[in-house]
Amino acid sequence: MNDEKFITNKGALVTLLAACTIVIISLGIRQTFGMFYFDFSLDLDVTLSQFGFAMGLQLFMWGLFGPVFGFITDRYGGNIAVFIGFVFYLLGIILLHSSYNTGIYFVISMGILIGIGLGATAISIPVSIVAKHFPVSNRTIAISIVTAAGSFGYFVSPIFVSFTLNAYGWENTLLIFSGFLVIGLFAAMLLITPKNVVGGVINDKQTTGEAIREALRNNSFLYLTAGFFVCGWHIALVATHIPMYVAERGLPDWTATTILAMIGLFNILGTLTSGYLSSKYPKKIILSFIYFLRGLVISAFIFLPTNPIIAVLFGIMFGFLWLATVPPTNGLVGVMFGTKYIGLLYGIVFFSHQLGSFLGAYLGGKIHDLFGNYDYAWYISIALSIFAGLIHLPIKETPVSRLQLA
Repeated sequence: MNDEKFITNKGALVTLLAACTIVIISLGIRQTFGMFYFDFSLDLDVTLSQFGFAMGLQLFMWGLFGPVFGFITDRYGGNIAVFIGFVFYLLGIILLHSSYNTGIYFVISMGILIGIGLGATAISIPVSIVAKHFPVSNRTIAISIVTAAGSFGYFVSPIFVSFTLNAYGWENTLLIFSGFLVIGLFAAMLLITPKNVVGGVINDKQTTGEAIREALRNNSFLYLTAGFFVCGWHIALVATHIPMYVAERGLPDWTATTILAMIGLFNILGTLTSGYLSSKYPKKIILSFIYFLRGLVISAFIFLPTNPIIAVLFGIMFGFLWLATVPPTNGLVGVMFGTKYIGLLYGIVFFSHQLGSFLGAYLGGKIHDLFGNYDYAWYISIALSIFAGLIHLPIKETPVSRLQLA
């Protein structure tokens, strides 16, 4: 084994471990914000609509800045992009903890600053950096490892935050979050973005503008982008509103925490399974299957009798499908366009995801305020599952002609 090969492998391993640490922290904290609503309502007079708007804006900003940080990653390096993101994330938590945490300041901290921070530190940028280190044959497996790490954060964070909220209160819990984010700043420094992109075209002269135009003129890219909108709607609706939904259904207080924890736990298995299957079978078929299953799981959850066991089973089954869309979606971008601009192009796809997230979080609360329940939000979710299952089928899972000629 020559020195260059050894350095490349070492860099890939360090980047993989750093990316896993980053998404555990970023997604773990993000997953628990719905658990703060009752405290925010009592201490800050935040209504459900206001909270839903702030959470929706957070998700929108997350998606809006995804392509921006993707450009920074592709041009200057992922360590710079993620470090900047953690600075914004930390500022948002500090402002949320301060005495200026009501009204517009609540929206700025929870919605804008944390949203910008998530644009760099959450799933899209870390997996895009890791994708640059691996060839097509095992890229989705590497991506699934990072996604599974985020799932581990999803699993442990609701349990941890449930304890800290009861033992120390929401303000001290935010201080603990600040400590984790500082660790994230150090982890960001360990990210390595390879100069010669694995799986792309070495010395590719394509510009950023040409890459964007090529993608937006590709119907398969547009189908993929439209389908990822649905994933965002599903995740935001569940993560933001499931605590209120199960409380209104008369379920015990521990049910929401258990659902969120089960989502995180079983998503580890789901993303690893999805990553492996996506390396063996057509990624578009994997995605269609995931979305159709989501519709079935949601239907069973809302139409079957109210029961803690059924609620926990929902967390298990929906958790298996939670981020299982990420490996095949990111993998498809890499297959079609190479990995030179994968941070930017996946950021565009992810923006659609976060647009869906904004609407899922905000309209979920708005629908509840208008009708007094979440029924229509769930009905929309089922219809979107069918749409996403169908829209992926026409995707052409082949490299663009530019890569084929190269």
